[in-house]
Amino acid sequence: MVSLGEGARLGVEECQYHFRDQRWNCSTMSRDTSLFGKMMLRGSREAAFIYAITSAGVVHAITRACSRGQLSNCACDPTKKGSSRDKRGVFDWGGCSDNVQYGTTFTRMFIDAREGKQRDGRALMNLHNNRAGRRAVKKFRRLECKCHGVSGSCTIRTCWLAMQEFRLVGSHLKTRYNGATQVMMEQNGASLIVANKYHKKPTRSDLVYLEASPDYCLENPEVGSLGTEGRTCNKSSLGTDGCDIMCCGRGYHTRVVKQQYKCECKFHWCCYVQCKDCQQWVELHACKGLEPLVEADS
Repeated sequence: MVSLGEGARLGVEECQYHFRDQRWNCSTMSRDTSLFGKMMLRGSREAAFIYAITSAGVVHAITRACSRGQLSNCACDPTKKGSSRDKRGVFDWGGCSDNVQYGTTFTRMFIDAREGKQRDGRALMNLHNNRAGRRAVKKFRRLECKCHGVSGSCTIRTCWLAMQEFRLVGSHLKTRYNGATQVMMEQNGASLIVANKYHKKPTRSDLVYLEASPDYCLENPEVGSLGTEGRTCNKSSLGTDGCDIMCCGRGYHTRVVKQQYKCECKFHWCCYVQCKDCQQWVELHACKGLEPLVEADS
């Protein structure tokens, strides 16, 4: 359970990193009541990303715990034995290959359990995105090797398969989010099909969603929107973090605050860096809320 919680936290942090400059900044991060609390009701592409990144986070955390010997039911990948070959030639399996298969199997059994009891469109959507998240962790593994031989001649190589940093998984799923496919329930009620027949069929690694996303401009708990009132925006940016887009045309407040920062840093031998504390005045901009309605005089 500790590793499960760590995986959920990892997914939350990664989600908030990738959406930090958008109207929906993952601050409503929550899943259904079976695991992480109340889940947003709408089957949007944001919900698709939540399920995928959380599933990936749990796989990553469980697998890492296996490799570190923190779980009694698993260890390093037992299938990586003997010799194998890559483009550099033959190598021997050694070290500790991350047991992603165990992490994947455990995550599928635990997280998919509740969805498996329901066969509606939302359950099928969640199962698909859970699987896409698990597959993303498998995708980002690399072979790491250590050379043996006289003077580092590398006559013998010992290698192991290791997961890469979770940021790569998050970036990959963010790309899948951008290209997510809208789907709907098949008439037989047993599968999903693309909502637009001219769009390609999603692969098992793609994200899918059922409903269009709200604009997230205003607070609406039913769709998982906290609104953008009070959000910090960038006055000079034309992107999603810019005040025009972030504030949904409502305008923004400006205030001047004093900020501290490190300056005139010098390296001293050996071995530390000494800096001065400097101050500067900066402008901060925050989105306005809706203007209250003013009743006309009768």
